[in-house]
Amino acid sequence: MPVEVLLLLQTAIKTTTLQKQHCCNNTLYHYFMHYRTAIRILLAILFPVIVFHLLVVAKAIPYSIVWGGQLQNDAAMYVMECCSISINLLLVFLLLMKGAYLPAWLKPKIVHRFLWVFLILFVLNTVGNLFANTLLEKSLAVLTLASAVLLWFIVRPKTPNNNEPTAAE
Repeated sequence: MPVEVLLLLQTAIKTTTLQKQHCCNNTLYHYFMHYRTAIRILLAILFPVIVFHLLVVAKAIPYSIVWGGQLQNDAAMYVMECCSISINLLLVFLLLMKGAYLPAWLKPKIVHRFLWVFLILFVLNTVGNLFANTLLEKSLAVLTLASAVLLWFIVRPKTPNNNEPTAAE
């Protein structure tokens, strides 16, 4: 499943037109994708992740390969997986609101701040995955890093050529 997600991510990035900011400094930061494209890619990543966690709850996938191999019993697995599914669903709803795919039931500033929190969590999760006991979780560091980068494209500060709404709008 992670390979399919990475291929989907690669295809989406290839089809995305990268725009170059007009600036004297020609660095990688000055190439960017539109925030709605980043939202679509991140949603395409999140849905298989949620399905993966549902398969762990259904015991189709052994829970010994998730959470750094630290889960010792079914009760702990149910608690951790329910938390994970809930957090991922919260992120999906925040992204849908940020991209105006759903009516906003939270103020844009609150959505924007929550997305910053998720960005920080994904960076920390990337580091945690690198130190996990299982090879699967170590390999997921690539996916969490990609998610962090996509979240950066969504929440990054507004620039003159970047026409996405800011948190204040």
